[in-house]
Order: sequence, then C-alpha cells, then structure tokens
Amino acid sequence: MKLFPHQEKVLDDTYPFNRVAYYLDMGLGKTYVGSEKMWELNTPYNLVICQKSKIADWKEHFEDHYPEYQVIVFDKQSIERVPEDSVLIINYDKVWRRPELEKLKNFTLMLDESSMIKNEKSNRSKFILNLAAENVILLSGTPTGGKYEELWSQLHLLGWKIKKELFMNQFVVQEWDDLNQQLKITGYKNVDRLKRKLRKYGAVFMKTDEVFDLPLMNEQVIKVASTKHYTDFAKDHIIKIDNELLLGDTAASKKMYLRQLASVYNPNKMQYVKDLIDSTNDRIIIFYNFKKEYAALVDVIERPISSINGDIKDLTAYEQQDNSITLIQYQAGAMGLNLQKANKIIYFSLTDKSELFEQSKKRINRIGQERPCFYYFPLTKGSIEWRMKEVLEQRKDYTDELFEEEEL
Repeated sequence: MKLFPHQEKVLDDTYPFNRVAYYLDMGLGKTYVGSEKMWELNTPYNLVICQKSKIADWKEHFEDHYPEYQVIVFDKQSIERVPEDSVLIINYDKVWRRPELEKLKNFTLMLDESSMIKNEKSNRSKFILNLAAENVILLSGTPTGGKYEELWSQLHLLGWKIKKELFMNQFVVQEWDDLNQQLKITGYKNVDRLKRKLRKYGAVFMKTDEVFDLPLMNEQVIKVASTKHYTDFAKDHIIKIDNELLLGDTAASKKMYLRQLASVYNPNKMQYVKDLIDSTNDRIIIFYNFKKEYAALVDVIERPISSINGDIKDLTAYEQQDNSITLIQYQAGAMGLNLQKANKIIYFSLTDKSELFEQSKKRINRIGQERPCFYYFPLTKGSIEWRMKEVLEQRKDYTDELFEEEEL
C-alpha cells in the first residue's frame, strides 16, 4: 500500500511503540496509518471498534489492502472461536454487550474516533478499558474537542496510569460554582507539558497545514448503505413515508424523489455526515439541494451554523468561528463566494447542473488557499447518485431527459 510521506513519517516516529495515538486531522489518512501500524504489530487477532456508519468502510479497506486477513463484522452472530489472522469489526454501541471479547488475548485493539470513550464511566468505556489488549491504536482528529479532561481514558489505554484526580490537578483549572454547588472547569494549564508527555506514550498530533505533500484537491467517495424505501420507490414509483406520499408520476418527480430518498430520507447518510462532522473541529462547507435537507441538517448539527440559500445569507459563524458548519444551497451559493477559510466540503446531495458542481469546488480552492482541499461524496449504494456523479464528471448536466432515457 502506497503511503504519503507524512504517513510514513508518523509510522517511523512511532515504530518502537506498541501503544500509539494518531491524532491526525480529517483528511490526513488515519485509516491508512492505523491499519499499517496494525499490520506491523502482527498479532494473531485484531479488534477494530468504530462508529456504526464506518463499519462497511473498514471492512472494505481491509479486504482491499490486506487480503491476508479474514475480516469479520462482529454484529449479530456469536463466534465460538476467532480464527487467527483475523480482524473483528464492531461498533461502540455493541461492543460492551459482547462479554466473549473479554476472553480475547494476544490481540491489537484499534479505536477509530477514540474520543468516543471520553466518558470513562460509560458502559462502553469501562468495557474497553478492561480489555486485555496487547497493543493499542487510537485514531482521532478531535481527541478532546478542546476539553482536555476528556483525555484521561485514552491516556489509560496508552499506558499512562495517572490517577484522574492528579491529572485534573495538573492540567485542568477548576473553580467552585456556588450556584450549582460543584466544581466547574474554567480553563487548562501546562498544556505543552501534557502534549510532551503524550508524545512519550506514542501520541502524534498533526494538523492539515503542517502537511505539504498532499495534492491540492483530494476527493473521497464513500459508499453509504441504501434503504428499503429507496428500493421500493425505484420499483413502484410510489411510497409513503411518515404520512407523506412520494409519487413519481413524471420523469421529473421520479428523479427528484430518488435524489431525496438517497439523501434526506436515508438515515444512514445523515449518520455518516454527522460522524464526518464530529471527526474534525475545522470549518466545513456542506452543499445541498432541497429545503428538507437543510432542515434535517440543522436539526443534527451541534456547532455554529452559517447558511446561504434562497431565504438566508448569513456567514457570521463562518467568519467568526473556527469550528463552524456552512450550509449552502447550490443555486444560492455555488458561485462567487470566497470561502477559503475552509478546506473541506461535504456533498450531502449532488446538483444536476454541471456548472454549479464545478463552481462549488472552487469556493475553497481559491487564491489564498494554502492548504490541501478535501471533497467528500457520501453516495447511497445502488442509487441515482452514482450515475449523476459520473455525468457531472463529464462536465454534463444530468437532465430529466437523460434520466428518462436511462430508465427505458
């Protein structure tokens, strides 16, 4: 597997460690670094714990790049005996319900988005902290979300057995809150010393602007699981969802509803986009088409939001907040905006207009942009989105007429 120089350097720097934390920004290839480290450690058994939306990605990654492994998604079935040279993949919500994993020995544990164990008192965290892993690999672009008190459980897995009380006293500023009669966190101290200590325990911190060997434009296409609603509508051209009737009685209406069923009506896509957002503290631009998509995105995003659409033009959060999410409707904002404070775009849904698609990419790839740009395309499997993207890449519009011809 060909790695970028910055990824090779990370592996070289951590070669002596069997417990590592790769705190790399979104887009720098944590998946590749983590899986290559796992391969180097070469234990008979491997356990990957990730968010539910990432299970298919990890399965495909290992099958494509490490055919010597037997990849097992540890979902509903029970496993009496784990074969050697295997990778078990399970999500955070199910892992603590699998007590048989406590018997696993001589294995490498990898946590994708390790900030998921920030609450050391949760069932998942307590279970994971008690596993008898020989090696540990932690992956996260946002290990703390700016809250260093949430690092303690990850430090424990790295082998730094500092007591929680001592950790808080050394690195966290607390004051007594008379109103609520409890200590509250007001700041942090000795942060540079904390990071130096973390490096001694195999932690690597890397931001996008520290990396100069990536191409200026980096595109990632993600396969998102489809739904029965999509399949049924594609077959019958009619479906009822939450008391709303979707009727594809014309080529235009059928095309529109297929697009919506692949985006806003697909909870798998919404979860994947939410997980992408949670994997970085950087500004993100999200392009969408329909008002329903905008409402659904606003409902799940828990960060400062800027909006550009037919009703709103407000870039306050984008201008003032490093962690803002900017939601842009293609017709209203794909052209003319200078958004090079951001370097990441997520395409929640695709436009059918080639010019808007090409222009949307340029919102972040402009004069003054000094960082690599990342474009994420979560596309619903077996959906209209794949053909749309293929046509758009040919610099053509995906018209109703073209859609109708392909349906015949």
